[in-house]
Amino acid sequence: MALRYIDSLDVSGKRTFVRADFNVPLKNGAITDATRIEAALPTIRWAIEHGAHVILASHLGRPKGKPDPALSLKPVAERLAELLGLRVRLAPDCVGAAVESMSRALDRGELLLLENLRFHLEEEKNDPAFSRQLAALADVYVNDAFGAAHRAHASTEGMARVVPLKAAGFLMKKEVEALSRITHTPERPLVAILGGAKVSDKIKVIEHLLTKVDALLIGGAMAYTFLRAQGHAVGDSLVEEDRVEVARTVLARAAERGVALHLPTDHLVSREVNGSAPAEEIGLEIPPGMKGVDIGPRTIDAYRKEIARARTAFWNGPMGIFEVEAFSRGTMAIAAAMADSSALTVVGGGDSIAALARSGRSDRISHVSTGGGASLEFLEGRVLPGLAVLEQ
Repeated sequence: MALRYIDSLDVSGKRTFVRADFNVPLKNGAITDATRIEAALPTIRWAIEHGAHVILASHLGRPKGKPDPALSLKPVAERLAELLGLRVRLAPDCVGAAVESMSRALDRGELLLLENLRFHLEEEKNDPAFSRQLAALADVYVNDAFGAAHRAHASTEGMARVVPLKAAGFLMKKEVEALSRITHTPERPLVAILGGAKVSDKIKVIEHLLTKVDALLIGGAMAYTFLRAQGHAVGDSLVEEDRVEVARTVLARAAERGVALHLPTDHLVSREVNGSAPAEEIGLEIPPGMKGVDIGPRTIDAYRKEIARARTAFWNGPMGIFEVEAFSRGTMAIAAAMADSSALTVVGGGDSIAALARSGRSDRISHVSTGGGASLEFLEGRVLPGLAVLEQ
């Protein structure tokens, strides 16, 4: 993509609006995972070091267009201050005369964090008047929120049309470059591992990846829809009946293109998906009354071998109900195989990232994407509004 990045701009003395992704998990008002905040630091530090008056903005959670103290960005301001060793002022809102006054009072290297953008319904509606209000705070616009780049919201798309000087941040650059190496310049073999519950959630990316990959490994509950399409018994496993024909078409296209599409050949099954009933390993066919809850040991071994021979590997989605410890072996095995690989490895999606973190191997992955939905839409070949508006 023909994107301009922040390090090509002169931000000295300019109010530089950085749209970041600080949509972090909270528990009792405390941040439980600051990964997204830490990922934005290179862009923020660069702006500070080059004399910008830095205005930071993000959404947090789903406040439904009205102020919610439980979803205030106050904990983010506090964590940013700790990480940067600088004072971070929290604005009382994200627009309005008071906020504009605060933005104009900023000095070089000072930081102002706007309150939650989604306290206003106009943010998600990409309201032009709201976009202009946000734009009034800035001389320079920088989007570093890849996780929100697939949304045409006021702060990700609307205001970028109003602020004349605009660019992407360093996190956005990392995301685009890593994902482009999958879609445009992969070192082969290129292997994609997709899991999760529903074929409907991943069908577009599956169809697009069939034109790119050498092998596609499918796990999670969506594998049972594919197995049903092949005529296998899946017991009481989750199946999207209205997607069986779609799965059958995908299987035919993979065969036509010579793509090795792998499905589980054995399973871990149980009568209950919450871990309250015993689990057992069985072969390909699942009997009535039993539900598939994870891939089996033969499948784990086969998938490990495919990942080991890859030169580029992408993973999104768990292999089973990994939240239940007894059903997490397959997902954790994929995390280990990705970490042990010498390939370019890219991981996206909350569950996959959580599994990596649990395994303690996140630092052994080439790129961990901060945007699950955005990364999938990028791999689908779709235009992301937050990127398109930045193209030169």
